[in-house]
Amino acid sequence: MNKNSSNTMALAPNTSNKRETVCIFGTGDFGRALGHKMIQSGYPVVYGSRSTQISNLIPKDAEVLSHAEAAQKAAIIIIAIQRQHYNFLTPLAEVLRGKVLVDISNNLKLNQYPESNAEYLAQLLPGSKVVKAFNTVSAWALQSGTLDASRQVFVCGDDVEAKQMVMNIVRALGLTPLDKGSLLAAQEIENYPLQLFPMWKFPIFLSLGLTAFFFFYCVVLDIIYTYIYEKNNFSFFIAITIPNRVCPVMALILLALVYLPGIFAAIIQLYRGTKYRRFPDWLDKWMLCRKQLGLIALAFASLHVVFTLVTPLRAFASWRTGKGIISQALNNKTEPLDHTNAWLSDSYLALGILGFFLFVLLGITSLPSVSNNVNWREFRFVQSKLGYLALILCTAHTLVYGGKWFLSPSAYKWYLPNIYILSLIVPCAVLVVKFVLIFPCVDKPLTQIRQGWERNPKYSE
Repeated sequence: MNKNSSNTMALAPNTSNKRETVCIFGTGDFGRALGHKMIQSGYPVVYGSRSTQISNLIPKDAEVLSHAEAAQKAAIIIIAIQRQHYNFLTPLAEVLRGKVLVDISNNLKLNQYPESNAEYLAQLLPGSKVVKAFNTVSAWALQSGTLDASRQVFVCGDDVEAKQMVMNIVRALGLTPLDKGSLLAAQEIENYPLQLFPMWKFPIFLSLGLTAFFFFYCVVLDIIYTYIYEKNNFSFFIAITIPNRVCPVMALILLALVYLPGIFAAIIQLYRGTKYRRFPDWLDKWMLCRKQLGLIALAFASLHVVFTLVTPLRAFASWRTGKGIISQALNNKTEPLDHTNAWLSDSYLALGILGFFLFVLLGITSLPSVSNNVNWREFRFVQSKLGYLALILCTAHTLVYGGKWFLSPSAYKWYLPNIYILSLIVPCAVLVVKFVLIFPCVDKPLTQIRQGWERNPKYSE
C-alpha cells in the first residue's frame, strides 16, 4: 500500500510549483510590461488601480481591482509608481501589513532625497517588508526580450525571506538577481541607472584630451608650419590625412595604457613584498576601466583601417601619383624599384594587419557573451599573452613605418618630434619593463607574492 501510494505521489502533478499571485500597483509603461512578462512566466497578475475599468493596454489575462482588493489577493505587491504618489498607501497600512512590497522606482537625479525611495516606503509602512528590485531593468527590455546588457537585477532588503521570494520571481522572468544586502544599499541601487557610463568617464575624457592634443599638434606641424615656410596650403589634410595619423597613435597609446597599470601593480607588490595591501585609489580605478580603454583603442584602430582604405580615392593621392608618372615621362626615365622601401612597406603592412587581427580578437573576447563561455585561464591567455603580442606587433608596425624620422633632422619641425615618435614612448616603456618583469629572478618572487607569500608578514591586515 505504501509503495503504491509513493508511486502515485511521484506521478501526480506537483501542485507546489504553482506560481503565486502577484499584485502590481500602477498601470504605467513599466507596470504593464512587467505584468505581461509575469503572465508569460506563469504568474497570475492582479493590478491595483484607481480606476477598475479594464483598458486595452492592460494584459488581457490580468485582473484589475481597487488597491485594497488587489492587495488582499497577493503576498507580493510591486509598487510601480513614483515616490511623490506614495502617500495613497498610508490608508492601506493594515491591508499591506506583513506583505512584501517591491519598490521599483527611480529618481530624476542622483541623491535627490536624503533617504532612498525604498527606505522612505519602509518608513511609511513599517508593518510591511520592503524590497528594492527591478529599477535597473527598462520596460523596453521586458517587452522586446531581455538582452545581456539588461539581465542583471539588483535586489536588497532587510527581510531575507522576502528577498528570496523576489529573487525567485526575478529568476522565473529569465533575469539574474544580485543580492546587494540590506535596504541601506537601496540608495546606491537607485543611483545606478542615473549614472551615464560610469566606467567610461575616465577613458572617454582621456581619449578626448589626447585626441585634441595630437590633432592640434599635427595641424601645427603639417599645415601651419608648411604654410609659413613652404607657402603650401595643405588645410585639406584636416579631413583625412591628420585623422589617419591621430587614430593609429591613439590606438597604440591606449592599448599600452591598458597594460601599464598591471606594470605599476607588479612594481608596487614587489616593493611592498605583499599582496595584502590595497593599491592606491588611482590605480584601482585605472585597472577597473582597462576594458573600456581597450575598446576605445579598438575603435581608433578600426577608424585607421577605414581611413587607410579610402586614401587612394583622394584627389591629393591621384594628383601626386599622376604628377610622378608625368615627371618620369617628361624625363624619359623610369624610377627603379627600391627593394628596401618595398620590404619596409610590406613589413609594416603585414605587422599592422596581424596587430589589428589580434586587436579585434581582444575586443571580441571582452564581450560578456563570449567571456562567459571561456574559463579564467583561457580569458587570461587571450587578454594577457595575446594582448602583449598585439602591443608588440602594433609597436613594431609604428616603428617600421615611422622609424625613418627618428634620425632625420627635417622631421623635427620647430624642434618638435614627429607624432609617431611621441606615440612610441608609452608602449616602448611598457614593453621594456614587462621584459624585465619576466626575468626568472623577478618573476619568481612576484609569483610567490601573488600566491600569498609575504616578505614582512606584519603588513597582512
